[in-house]
Amino acid sequence: MKKERKTYADRLIGLIFPRRCPVCGGIVLPRGELICPDCVKKLSPVKQPFCKCCGKEVESDRFEYCFDCSRHPKSFRQNFALLNYNDAAKRSMAAVKYKNKREYLDFYSQAACRRFGRQILRAKPDVIVPVPVHASRLRSRGFNQAQVLAEKIGRNLGIAVCPEGLKRIRRTLPQKELDSAQRLHNLQKAFGPGSLPDGTETVLLVDDIYTTGSTLEACTRILLSMGVKAVYGLTICVGRGV
Repeated sequence: MKKERKTYADRLIGLIFPRRCPVCGGIVLPRGELICPDCVKKLSPVKQPFCKCCGKEVESDRFEYCFDCSRHPKSFRQNFALLNYNDAAKRSMAAVKYKNKREYLDFYSQAACRRFGRQILRAKPDVIVPVPVHASRLRSRGFNQAQVLAEKIGRNLGIAVCPEGLKRIRRTLPQKELDSAQRLHNLQKAFGPGSLPDGTETVLLVDDIYTTGSTLEACTRILLSMGVKAVYGLTICVGRGV
């Protein structure tokens, strides 16, 4: 994994525009850190035992898979999930998406690479593909948080990022009130094949949040239909398992 070096320009920018904490939004102290020492305790890292497929915590190590993955096998090999989607994580992710706090992804990408970097490199992904957003949403936000996250992870791990690997071809209805089957049906025609480098066999699919897994599943099916042989996921947050 590549270790990023701080240049004089980086230090100067840090003095003029001090880094904000991804949890409390205040200036991070001590300077040079990416998150307040007390705030990091408000986040909930996924702990073992967890589902070998989606990465959600499970109640006992007697269960290899969560209830959902046991009932509905997924097309992706494994999702690397960093944090449980608790209140602190929800507020932080909302600030990234809706308040343009993309700098918060510096902390999350670094934490993800520290925890999963070796496992990801062992999987040997040819490219990292971010989950795309619809053009109208991209215009309103000005960026795709999954792509920003993918680019930071790609730089850290030395893996090429392919934002054009998938296309978002239609906006979907709000997902909040739908169950997992309805969500997947809602997303079936939302994504379409993009363009991957010749010979791409393994993909790391990156998104910010995993709830029911419908988005990762829909995207994985498209990638497999394009000739990809194995898809792994990486998400910052994951809902708790059962």
